[in-house]
Amino acid sequence: METRQRSVVKALVWNLMGLAMMTVVGLVATGSAAVGGTLAVVNTAIGLTMYILYERIWAGIRWGRNV
Repeated sequence: METRQRSVVKALVWNLMGLAMMTVVGLVATGSAAVGGTLAVVNTAIGLTMYILYERIWAGIRWGRNV
């Protein structure tokens, strides 16, 4: 099982990559850096929260592990 700190670092790195991609997609889709950036920040905040919860839930499930 991994530590909470590792789960958080993984989530942060993943979401920083997602933030960059969503900023570009938002800019292309709306033509506005401000709107695209806002969409990216909201998406990243929701995604980060959900990813951390998802990882922590699975960390507590023993199914499929060779312990």
